[in-house]
Amino acid sequence: MTSALTPVEELSYEQALDELENLVAGLEINEHTLDQAMSQFERGQMLARHCAMLLEKADLKVQQLLGDDLVDMEISA
Repeated sequence: MTSALTPVEELSYEQALDELENLVAGLEINEHTLDQAMSQFERGQMLARHCAMLLEKADLKVQQLLGDDLVDMEISA
């Protein structure tokens, strides 16, 4: 897991997601004090927002690269 001292905004998507998954797993075990759990929950919220922002940036870049060539995918059953 990435050190909790690393600022969230400096993490790559993969690093942030890995840390978030580890935090969730730790919270599910329920081995923390309330203060520790709240601190981890807060960090997890920051990580989730960071991941969402990075995904939005990647999506925007893909849309810009494809331009008018962007087509909706239709799934047939």
